[in-house]
Amino acid sequence: MNINQFYSYLGSSIIEADTIYSYGELANQILQYKDELKIKIVSGDVVAILSDYSFQSISMLLALSEFPCIIVPIVNTTNSEVQNKLKAGKVTKIITFQDNEFVINNVESEGFEKVDKYKIITSKKQSGLVLFSSGTTGVPKVMVHNFSELIAKFNAPKKQKRLHFILFLLFDHIGGINTLLNCLNNGSPIIIPSNRNPEYILQLIEYRKVQVLPTSPTFLNLILMTEDLDKYDLSSLKMITYGTERMPQHILDKLKIKIPSVKFLQTFGTSETGILKTESKSSTSLFFRIIDPNYQYKIENDQLYLKSKNVVSGYINQESNQFTKEGWFATGDLVETDQEGYLKIVGRINKVINVGGQKLLPKEVEDLINQIPEVIDSTVFARDNSITGQMVCAKVVIKENVDEKEMKLIILKKCKEELEKYKVPSKLIITHSIDITNRFKKEI
Repeated sequence: MNINQFYSYLGSSIIEADTIYSYGELANQILQYKDELKIKIVSGDVVAILSDYSFQSISMLLALSEFPCIIVPIVNTTNSEVQNKLKAGKVTKIITFQDNEFVINNVESEGFEKVDKYKIITSKKQSGLVLFSSGTTGVPKVMVHNFSELIAKFNAPKKQKRLHFILFLLFDHIGGINTLLNCLNNGSPIIIPSNRNPEYILQLIEYRKVQVLPTSPTFLNLILMTEDLDKYDLSSLKMITYGTERMPQHILDKLKIKIPSVKFLQTFGTSETGILKTESKSSTSLFFRIIDPNYQYKIENDQLYLKSKNVVSGYINQESNQFTKEGWFATGDLVETDQEGYLKIVGRINKVINVGGQKLLPKEVEDLINQIPEVIDSTVFARDNSITGQMVCAKVVIKENVDEKEMKLIILKKCKEELEKYKVPSKLIITHSIDITNRFKKEI
């Protein structure tokens, strides 16, 4: 993919609120920023873009990709989270936007000279892209991709593709970056939401005739909870892609009933590996297969391992045994396979619950609880126990106007009847709402 191909694309590139930008305008903005950056960016700079998606931030991302620097997209969430990422990423410059102008501020940092993985990329006159993954100590894990090579993977199509996408996943999320680059390469119109409220997204799909929605299972469950879902005209919607977390079967089943004409595709990838090309067995199945020629995979002890030149070589700020000497990355995802070789994600290795030496996956209990008609969603997790080491806990979201005490009895009765004793939740939390993170994953 290169900027010049944008001039051959017809129609809109980015739709932001009521403003529509053409592909020609996008190319011009990228080149303008590139010209202005020539006297402001030096080789080896570690540059943070503090923004979510906008015409300006997308233009800046692509302009910076032309320089031998490291790019660090950061969405403004909490101040402490932003500061932690700036520090962990060893950022030397910060770009923000005021109206249609950008501002660059210098940051005191150990920076580039301390990070060998940055130097490997910039010494080749290429750009890097920093992504973050949550760390167990509260310090984000930092990884860098060769952004120049990532962009170069996208080959211009023979014919422009005009599918309308919503950019739902965030600006600093690998899934969001992948969607962005794919759309730009194909010449597709990109709709940028002003917020990610379920009702607003549904209105936007109707108003802008959106055809593809990339999102998370938790957000799709929030859509199902939306009052009067049927009042929205979603006839333009052709496909929903979902990833970032495990999709419960009951949510997928409900979605197919509500919007039967939509195709559902499970995506797969991690910040460390990038997004792989996948193929779902069907729109109602959680089984998928990896069809990406750039990746190898294997399964050891039920855990999925990936190998590719696209996988980062490690974190810049901490050691990890997820990266093997042979070049494999242990994803942490536990999978099962069917007779045709399709994969299904059944859990995370760090979420396995150990009750006195007996292990279980949260999915085993969640799938049972989710069978109860009054249940909207359930999350099963471990808490420390002085006797058994861990105990099983469950947070269950139920429908409005359903008695909480009565539901607790119904849930426990079903679990005791159908589960082994150690799998029965010792603690049960009943609620009427789903708590979510700012990345639209369930929060315990």
